[in-house]
Amino acid sequence: MSASPTPARRSSTLRRRLRTVIVAAGLALLVVSLGTVFVLVRLFDRQEAVTETYFTAIAQADGAFIQLVDAETAVRGFALTGDPVTLEPYERSIADDLSFRTLAARAAQGEDEEVASAAQAAADAARRWIEEFAVPVMEEVRTNGVGAVTTEEIEQGRVLFDEARATAEDYVDLLRDRRADAVDELGLWTIVAACTVALLVLAAVALGIALWVTLRRWILEPLDALAADARAVSSGELRHPVATVGPGEIAALAGDVERMRVALVDQVQVLEASRAEIALAHELLTEQAEELRRSNRDLEQFAYVASHDLQEPLRKIASFTQLLQKRYGGQMDERADQYIAFAVDGAKRMQALIQDLLGFSRVGRVGGEVSDVDLAEVLADALDNLSESVAESGVVVTHDELPVVRGERPLLVQLFQNLVGNAIKFRDPARPPTVHLSARRVAESWELECRDNGIGIDQQYAERVFVIFQRLHAKDIYEGTGIGLSLCKKIVEFHGGRIWIEQPDGEGTSIRWTLPAEVD
Repeated sequence: MSASPTPARRSSTLRRRLRTVIVAAGLALLVVSLGTVFVLVRLFDRQEAVTETYFTAIAQADGAFIQLVDAETAVRGFALTGDPVTLEPYERSIADDLSFRTLAARAAQGEDEEVASAAQAAADAARRWIEEFAVPVMEEVRTNGVGAVTTEEIEQGRVLFDEARATAEDYVDLLRDRRADAVDELGLWTIVAACTVALLVLAAVALGIALWVTLRRWILEPLDALAADARAVSSGELRHPVATVGPGEIAALAGDVERMRVALVDQVQVLEASRAEIALAHELLTEQAEELRRSNRDLEQFAYVASHDLQEPLRKIASFTQLLQKRYGGQMDERADQYIAFAVDGAKRMQALIQDLLGFSRVGRVGGEVSDVDLAEVLADALDNLSESVAESGVVVTHDELPVVRGERPLLVQLFQNLVGNAIKFRDPARPPTVHLSARRVAESWELECRDNGIGIDQQYAERVFVIFQRLHAKDIYEGTGIGLSLCKKIVEFHGGRIWIEQPDGEGTSIRWTLPAEVD
């Protein structure tokens, strides 16, 4: 399989293609637009020449010609009548700017030399008629009267005027020819402009179609194919390959999607393997749960047996050994009395151990009533149960304000009884024993403390004391079964809390535990 081009080359290819198409389309539109602008400029120029330049020039030339004719008529009338009123048209033509002299000056500023020459010729012919005939005749009539003008002078003036009129007519005819040419050009440029505009529209449509085809072929169709592949993959066909089609970024995007699909397939395979492992673990967990249920049933059966079948013969053993001790104590040798004492003590400790084991096994298994429990009343019940130990040891038990919590009252009484009982049991003989209980709110829990001034617990044994049957002292020094604090731990955890040993800042032991607080 050939190596696919790098994303940089694909991107460069797409950009180069799009840039080429856009530049070509822009140049084509630019050429057509420039041609259209040129045609429109020529069209407007010819239109202005027809409607403004030549129309105005012809109108002014016609006006100057009429004034020239009126001036000639006025001079002839003055020569015949000598009446100065007849000279008004002449004087008006001399003062008016529409004379051929003015038109010649204006034509000289233009670019058409032939028109300027014709205008100058008409102005020169009019000037000669005025200077060589009109002015001398008027002076002679004013000086010598009406009959002073001879026939030869009149004929000479007619010839001069005919020349002026002919040059004026030539000038006007030339302007009319120029205007006719401009009209023809205007018609031609109008047709060219229409064709150019049509060409511009066709070019725009053609370029639009070309761009649409190009974009559809290079972008839309590859994107449609990519979208179809992506939909196939998203619908669950993870084995459906994503084809790398199209130029540039689209091909790079298709490649990224394909890599994502491959990675997704790998992840799905991993998930399927994990699912199989989870199913196996669930099956094992189900088997273990069933085994645990069987074990609990066995434990319940054991508890029943321990509480009935084991305690009955144990009570008999304890009773008869105590009877032996009472009846035959002192009648046998010292060693026999010692043996009997060992038997009595062992039976008592065995009974205590069985009772503690039963209590430990019942926590969380024999469901009691959960209610609001006032811990101050719980402490009072525990002290009442420990009344003999309290009286014998002389311990002083104090407490701060204790809260009300949700729990099983008998278990909480057992918890306080064990904690206070431990404090009494491990009191320091060198000082009067004291026990103080306190509570404080910490977040969503109550943190309680049982603080005594006894012999204390080394911090290295802080976790060990909560393990069942673990003892830190010999049983002949401090009696007990090693279940008390482990039972406390189980009761606290059953109520959703935790228990630990806190290193106190003085003598004694600080046992702390938490119980969930009621939500306000």
